[in-house]
Amino acid sequence: MNDRAEATTDADDEPPVLACLEVVWTSVADLARQLDDDDWLTPSELAGWSVKDCISHMVGVESALLGEPVPDVSVDHLDHVTTDFAAMIEKPVEARRARPAGEVVDEFGTATRRRLEALRAMTPEEWAVVGWSPVGQVPYAQFMEVRVFDCWMHEQDIRRATGRPGHLEGPAAELAFGRIRSAMGFVVGKKAAAPQGSTVVFDIQGPVGDRFTIEVADRASEAADEPADPTVVLEMSLSAFAALGGGRWDRDAALASGEVAISGDEDLASAVLDAMAFTP
Repeated sequence: MNDRAEATTDADDEPPVLACLEVVWTSVADLARQLDDDDWLTPSELAGWSVKDCISHMVGVESALLGEPVPDVSVDHLDHVTTDFAAMIEKPVEARRARPAGEVVDEFGTATRRRLEALRAMTPEEWAVVGWSPVGQVPYAQFMEVRVFDCWMHEQDIRRATGRPGHLEGPAAELAFGRIRSAMGFVVGKKAAAPQGSTVVFDIQGPVGDRFTIEVADRASEAADEPADPTVVLEMSLSAFAALGGGRWDRDAALASGEVAISGDEDLASAVLDAMAFTP
């Protein structure tokens, strides 16, 4: 099974996101080689999706970005598909449900190699072109940061489902951590409705983690310094931070995991944990 996304060039002027894509795709391929038949059928924390479905999703997105048509299959019978966007995402997954996992992994390797070749052929001007992405109209390089984040998150879905923790350091993990971190002002101020003057410290532990403070002063944003007496401190692993930010865990699951600890105002801490999911 040849399923590794291999480098095709060593150009110094490549955008940093390209190296992150190669890292995360290679890590997913390496993880896939460790899985057995039972692993592939294991449910993930995403409604209706198995471990294999997570790989199928990544194949479907990268194939679409290569210009391949979305499979014309019905997903109306699936209860977890409730929006048009979800239906669009589900079709490539449904089209691969009856196929052996090995074929899907081979397809992942082929699609990601082709994507690396196509991306390395792009000019700086093409990387800067603004167009559609799941987060709005952004330059193509920023769209690809979203792809790194999505693939890393699904790799973590697979790792949690199969009990194979890993890939919690390095450039792709750093990029993913940064995207989740950047949403915490919105989470604390808007979704959790933290009161004026309150401060929430996130202590994310691990090689890629950091300790940072969200302060609510007119609007919620990251503070330059941590106060002597913060309103709330949330300590957690990067894996837990991702599971909460991606809506995989709710507050009860997070606290039951043993990877999350709270101190300070328990009501505000609960509100923040309840509000942490920010991805669609």
